[in-house]
Amino acid sequence: MGSADEIHVEVAYATPMRQIVKSLTLSAGSSVAQAIRASGLLDEFPEIDLNHQCVGVFSELVQLDALLNDGERVEIYRALVADPKETRRRRAQAKKGR
Repeated sequence: MGSADEIHVEVAYATPMRQIVKSLTLSAGSSVAQAIRASGLLDEFPEIDLNHQCVGVFSELVQLDALLNDGERVEIYRALVADPKETRRRRAQAKKGR
């Protein structure tokens, strides 16, 4: 078990081809942004743009300045390729045309 001055977190990101989860030990009081930077994922995946992509902790959206607790998992979300509502609408139209 670590000291009270540090926390253990994971940072996760997935592309259509692979998923990566980095385990980190950070100073207590570290933010989501600090964890993402420390993970090295921004260098490994240059397409990540934190100005436009959402992030979360265990599937709940959070701000980059949110403070982390020991054992949490930070998730970097990719933008949707297609709008789910539009995709359903197109499928329904295609079924009507059969």
